[in-house]
Amino acid sequence: MQLNTTPNNAQAYAVIFDMDGVIAHTNPYHARAFEVFFDRHKISYNEQQFEQHMYGKHNSYIFTHFFGRKIFGEELLSLEDEKEGLFREIYKSEAKSLPYLHEFLTDLKQHDFKLGVATSAPRANMDLILDALAIRPFFQSTLGSENVSLHKPHPEVYLKSAANLGVDPQHCMVFEDSFSGVTAGLNAGMQVVGVLSSHKQEELPVCTSYIPHYKHIDAKQVLHMIHSYVG
Repeated sequence: MQLNTTPNNAQAYAVIFDMDGVIAHTNPYHARAFEVFFDRHKISYNEQQFEQHMYGKHNSYIFTHFFGRKIFGEELLSLEDEKEGLFREIYKSEAKSLPYLHEFLTDLKQHDFKLGVATSAPRANMDLILDALAIRPFFQSTLGSENVSLHKPHPEVYLKSAANLGVDPQHCMVFEDSFSGVTAGLNAGMQVVGVLSSHKQEELPVCTSYIPHYKHIDAKQVLHMIHSYVG
């Protein structure tokens, strides 16, 4: 039976996905790229620092933390190009989605949800992953780091995604895996499902629900959560 997500053709609903750790489990590959990058630049690092200061963070924050000084402007662009180029080279033959993502996207699409991607990663990374996984046609909005001036936990990328999709933020569900990303979704006035690919539940702000992957969630559950929130 068709789930009516647009009663009286008046109300639209959207699901907006972060990318790293939500669409694809890329963090191990980002870590490998950063290891090569930091070794080149003779910067010390360890796994605890990666968990606290790399996963889910924008490159401007990461470089500033690890280099121990403010990184911005042309230097930021140059270092970002170097590191993200390493990531794409490592990951391009390894691209794989989180389990059951394609089935979930298909279900959402069949039930008329509008879909978006809102990532802090550069667009080149997003393009690589969307095309490698053959999921680009599912999405009506795709925003990368170049499309915003304020990065997560600021809600700009989620508010801009909602505007692109023509959906009220209250009728948007966000899927996120990091503290800053969940915070961004909540700051946008949206409900958030925590994807536990990179962090434990207790390491994230309070979410509407938590999932390890997409096997046990569907369009009907998403709509119910949104309706419960809006009241």
